[in-house]
Amino acid sequence: MKQTIVIAIAAFVFLAACKSTNVSNGKTGQSELNGTWQLEYISGPRIAFGGLYPDKRPVITFNTTDSSFSGNTSCNSYRGKLQADDRKIFFSDDMIMTRMACPGEGERVFLNTLRKINQYSVQDGTLTFMMDDTPMLRFVKEQ
Repeated sequence: MKQTIVIAIAAFVFLAACKSTNVSNGKTGQSELNGTWQLEYISGPRIAFGGLYPDKRPVITFNTTDSSFSGNTSCNSYRGKLQADDRKIFFSDDMIMTRMACPGEGERVFLNTLRKINQYSVQDGTLTFMMDDTPMLRFVKEQ
């Protein structure tokens, strides 16, 4: 009887610990990422924002339920597996992308910047991607 109670308590503690630390399932704080976000700022390029994205701005959509993201670079579509917790986020090189020829430098600048990102914050409808606490990309939530 004691052994059964000990096993039951151990199982409960294990499951509770898994629930509180399993950040890949979107259940602990990253749900604020859910939805579609449109780029409004990018750090670094010497080309004006409107020159990089004259017709269409990049967007990113998060689905924390299935740990995925997708979007458009302003030219090509992309998608991948979400690797994030409550503050850290990473975009690997194994994203799936369409390969249309794109005018200008906007797509290249966006993707190169996205690959440098390792942190994020969401505040007042604004998503900020950072590289070591330095803001690099800022998005606004689409309604």
